[in-house]
Amino acid sequence: MQLSAEAVRVVSCDEKTGIQALERIAQTKPTKPGLIEKREFEYTRHGTTCLIASFDVVTGKIVVPSIGPTRDEKDFALHVLSVVATEPTAKWVFVVDNLTLGGHPKPANGGHLKSGQ
Repeated sequence: MQLSAEAVRVVSCDEKTGIQALERIAQTKPTKPGLIEKREFEYTRHGTTCLIASFDVVTGKIVVPSIGPTRDEKDFALHVLSVVATEPTAKWVFVVDNLTLGGHPKPANGGHLKSGQ
């Protein structure tokens, strides 16, 4: 299949869950002559977030990142639709891993997404 001749966009999707939002309790002390920078080791945790990203396999750039508190089928479907919306007339191929989202059954349509779903 000649993807470039058919104007097909190929993206690789992956997710990163449990990204911690941390804030150090005290400010970092700057360097002084003969001393190194000193960073506080204690921090306040502000929860976690999830990232879903689609990388264009030709350019290596992220097409559209999705960041939110959860990562489930709905989040992934919305992510795919937001990627497709960047170039709605193109044909798209999504390369994804074998992610198990809570053991939910596959969609009745075989996992094919259409605009408006």
